[in-house]
Amino acid sequence: MLALLIVPIIESNAQTTYLPHYTTKDGLPSNNCYYTLQDRKGYIWIATDAGVSRFDGTMFENFSVDDGLPDNQVLQLREDKKGRIWFLTLNGQLSYFYNGKIYNPDNDKQLKQLNFNAVIVSFFEDSKGKIWFGTNKNIIGVWDGKSLIKYISPNIEKQYGNAFIHEDKQGNIWAYSTTAVFLYIKNNFVLVEDKSLPLSYKTLLDKRDNSVYLLDKTGLNVKTGTVNNLILKVDPKLLSNNPGYIYVDNKSLWLSNNSGVYVISFDGTIKQLLKNVDVNQVIKDSNQNIWFTTKNGIYRLPDAKERVYIFNKENGLTNDVVKSIAQDENGRLWMGTNNASINILDKKSKAVQKINIPDLQRYSTIKQLAFDHKNKTVYFASDYGLGSISSTYPTKTNIRYLKESNNSVFVVKNFSLDTTTKLALALSSGVVILSDRMNKFEFSSLNYKEKQDYFKDRSYRVYYDETQGLWFSNVSGLSEFNANKLTKYYEIYPLLSKRINDIRQLKSGTYAMATDGYGIVIIKDGKIIKLLRRRDGLNNNIINKLFVKNNYLWAISNTGINRISLADDKFTINSFDYANDLLSDDLNDLYIDTDTAYFATNNGLVYFSHNQKSQQTKAPKTYISSVIINNEALDLSLSNFVLKPDERTITFNYSAIDFKNRKITYRYRLKENANWSETKNRRLELSSLEPGNYCFEVSAKSQDSKWSTPAKISFVLEKHFWQTWWFLIILLIIGAYLLYMITVRITRRQKNKEQEQLLNKNKILMLEQRALQAMMNPHFVFNVMNSIQHYINTKNTSSANKVLTGFAKLIRKNLEICTKSYINLEEEIEYLNLYLSLEKNRFGDKFIYSITIDEKIDKEETLIPSMLLQPYIENAIWHGIMPKEDGGEVKINIDQQDEDYLWIKIIDNGIGINNSLSTKNGTHISKGMNLTQERINLLNKIEVKPIQLYIDQNGNSGTTITILVPLR
Repeated sequence: MLALLIVPIIESNAQTTYLPHYTTKDGLPSNNCYYTLQDRKGYIWIATDAGVSRFDGTMFENFSVDDGLPDNQVLQLREDKKGRIWFLTLNGQLSYFYNGKIYNPDNDKQLKQLNFNAVIVSFFEDSKGKIWFGTNKNIIGVWDGKSLIKYISPNIEKQYGNAFIHEDKQGNIWAYSTTAVFLYIKNNFVLVEDKSLPLSYKTLLDKRDNSVYLLDKTGLNVKTGTVNNLILKVDPKLLSNNPGYIYVDNKSLWLSNNSGVYVISFDGTIKQLLKNVDVNQVIKDSNQNIWFTTKNGIYRLPDAKERVYIFNKENGLTNDVVKSIAQDENGRLWMGTNNASINILDKKSKAVQKINIPDLQRYSTIKQLAFDHKNKTVYFASDYGLGSISSTYPTKTNIRYLKESNNSVFVVKNFSLDTTTKLALALSSGVVILSDRMNKFEFSSLNYKEKQDYFKDRSYRVYYDETQGLWFSNVSGLSEFNANKLTKYYEIYPLLSKRINDIRQLKSGTYAMATDGYGIVIIKDGKIIKLLRRRDGLNNNIINKLFVKNNYLWAISNTGINRISLADDKFTINSFDYANDLLSDDLNDLYIDTDTAYFATNNGLVYFSHNQKSQQTKAPKTYISSVIINNEALDLSLSNFVLKPDERTITFNYSAIDFKNRKITYRYRLKENANWSETKNRRLELSSLEPGNYCFEVSAKSQDSKWSTPAKISFVLEKHFWQTWWFLIILLIIGAYLLYMITVRITRRQKNKEQEQLLNKNKILMLEQRALQAMMNPHFVFNVMNSIQHYINTKNTSSANKVLTGFAKLIRKNLEICTKSYINLEEEIEYLNLYLSLEKNRFGDKFIYSITIDEKIDKEETLIPSMLLQPYIENAIWHGIMPKEDGGEVKINIDQQDEDYLWIKIIDNGIGINNSLSTKNGTHISKGMNLTQERINLLNKIEVKPIQLYIDQNGNSGTTITILVPLR
């Protein structure tokens, strides 16, 4: 934010002119500034003791030795006809800025020639394009771009030191030093007798007609060749205080020195600016701004039509803090302050009359003023009181005070006058209406007639419209009381239930509401027709006060002012950025006259012209300041660029020059027919551009202008070799060949897989046959046959028949399932029951078994591999149960715990698999279990989901075999 400058002033008609002040806080590299230059594009360049800065009105772009300057102490700046910005440094080395790059003796061979071993004090390009250099030594140089010629004066008393070079109308080259004047004739300088000598090289200024202003010890002269004309005498005291670079316009000499700036008109009047500020230079830019280069930054005096003025205690007010403002019928401005005082300002004479309110405690801050045109009375209010005084003051000095009949304290938030006799008060307790403000300036808080002259609840604003309708806002929201009818808008529109800070009538039936955080609400015929917010152009969504003048609505907030055009109900919003620097955070009230806007602030009365013609804003000039490719800046002298495929990271820096408005919006595009993209950023980074032809365009607009003419730069991003058509064809051919080879390989692999699956199935069949054989364990068959023989010998034919029948069924079942790869669960259970019943018959009470099946399982539809469980059950009986003297039990549990697997658990309470293995020699392997494991491995190769097998000992004894069979 710019520094708010009130102390360094211009005094004129007892008013203070506000000057924007730029320092290191705003971006300058140093406050010690030597020289300022505006280039042909409009940029302001500032030379400092810490480098150079380029200013576009919003941002300072700084350059130092890190960017290519030969020295950070830059004393002067010059621009040649090619647009090169030359830097004249303290160490004497020359450099220049051109198309985004600084050229110095290290990167430009020609600059190595320009070595004077001296400080260059003057720089001049003649009509032939030659550049002349004056130095602080007895040397003058001329450079034609190829070779350098140096001239040294042989005269010890009349030397070339600190010479200013000038070309007259005839093309003659003159050199003015503080000791002599020289004319360049026949390739040499000739001494010319002249009594008028400059005070220094800083006190000469070229005129457009090829004459020269020269400030000598007597005053300001105009020299044309040898003819000298004194046009202004200057007080010698002003010339003895180290004068800086002079500026002369059509009316005045602007003389800067260690004490400030003196504007000496040709009629002899003198005005002092920036008193006690050490000023080095004064220039005027193309927009009529005056720039002051000082040892405390730079100052800008805006064009007269854009100047902001301050009237405060130094100019005659009783206090700098102005809280309220109104205008009477005579055009005088009434201002309420925060010390129980009202100041009346005559706008023409700037004379101030002061009214002191006796009750300092109650009326310490006069926060509202309103003028009663009918009765020529000014009403004023503080937080704890309201009064009135004749607007003819000081003719009539009597002050009336509003009285509460019971002497109760009341808190005034706001008041409003209608065009008849009524006065409405917004109090902390509610809205009160006085029916006759002239004859009965009194009310009673005990005699309210609710919804007639009183509306309860804490209120904020009251406002009478043209039809004498009363609008008011309270804690509930917005209401209107008209013709004894109360309309509660907050019940219709939730937005109007928010706090309303101010109310104004625009046209018949149209009203503006200043909200506390939601912008401005426009109501027409009882309906919300428009909502203006920050994104529409307002400085802030918290609007404190409104004012209507002609066809404009003015709004103030804590961040400045806005003016909204009401023409054709388009509600065009603009701002006054050049004034908002001073007005931000300090605005209390406003009054808008025909051509001047007045604002009550904590810094005094601030005002400026708002004439429509003077506020028309041109579009800011827009430039592409640099293009960076892979961290290297391009030479902007070229309009077209061809970028390599790996140069895809592109950064565009651009800016718009506008010293009046700081709210600049940019838009850009990369193709001529593409849509524009808007941004507030001054930098665009692109990191993944596709190869192709591009034209980067960028334009800008301020809040009050149209879009500027776009700045353009074209470039081509080349393709990688793999993106070219020939590479794609080769790639296509290679791809087709690879596809063919892959297809052949996949086909072969598929055939091999099919053959492998067929082989695996054959193996499974073989294993199933072997498993069948394994099931008929010779010991088992032998034992069964012994049992049958025993029953026959003991003539127990029924038991023999029973065993024989079971054995026959088991053999038949074996023969049935050996031909199937999968059987349903019901068949498997039947088979297991046959087998286990025979084992039970043999071992009797020594062996117990059980089979448990989850009721949710469909036994007929659930399939499992055939001959999968019997080998594990047999192993559990023979190697787990039988070694125990007291026998044991085998449990078979079949559950479905998820949607994918059938869970089968074979649990025995035998000696345990680990104990069983430890008692054997370690080489014994169950043949049946081994064959079953091979079958599982083969099935897992050809099935999608594998069969999972887990065998664990249950602590010290017992074994659990868990088999997870995928559901088919």
